Amino acid sequence: MARPEIGMGALCRPVPEAAWARYSARPVRTLEDFLMAASVRAAVFMSEQACPYEEEFDGNDLCGSHFLLFDRGRPVGTLRIRWFAEFAKLERIALLPCERGRMGLRVLLAEAFEVVARKGYRRMLGQIQARLWPVWSRTFKCRLLPGRPAFWFSDYEYREIEIFIPEHPDALALATDPYQIIRPEGAWDTPGVLDASAQRSPGQEEAA
Repeated sequence: MARPEIGMGALCRPVPEAAWARYSARPVRTLEDFLMAASVRAAVFMSEQACPYEEEFDGNDLCGSHFLLFDRGRPVGTLRIRWFAEFAKLERIALLPCERGRMGLRVLLAEAFEVVARKGYRRMLGQIQARLWPVWSRTFKCRLLPGRPAFWFSDYEYREIEIFIPEHPDALALATDPYQIIRPEGAWDTPGVLDASAQRSPGQEEAA
């Protein structure tokens, strides 16, 4: 599997080679994937942090993109990204307790940032718990947004950060090949089922 080189460029430290043998991450594309992501979030936010259900599952899950982290095939982490005109928003990063402080987080972020970069975004917004700024500032390239005060929700103090994403040389654009655009999220370089369906088109039959 190709390494997310552009996504890794947004991290403060490279992902160790050993991490790729143990961990994998991918976009959520199926209902089963989403249920795995929701289970991790419920364990972290609802169980550990006593976040109410209606605050954790806030009405934005079906209009965002989710990513899953696997440790030897077992789902152990997740995050959500929502898309706006000039920026993407990083949300709902959750790791099971057994994975904190390990290399999996960097694998998850690198894969997610790769997709962000491929979509042409150069900036992300994050809303982080204020107490975790020292951790995140050492994890990916970011800054506290100047002039923006702290704010509170779900019983925690938050700050806003800007995350810097490297430019992707193959960013998707309006003029990108139509078959590439309709392939599954994050798998734009692999021919999909709709590529194959083109063989049924009237134009193909006439050409034959």
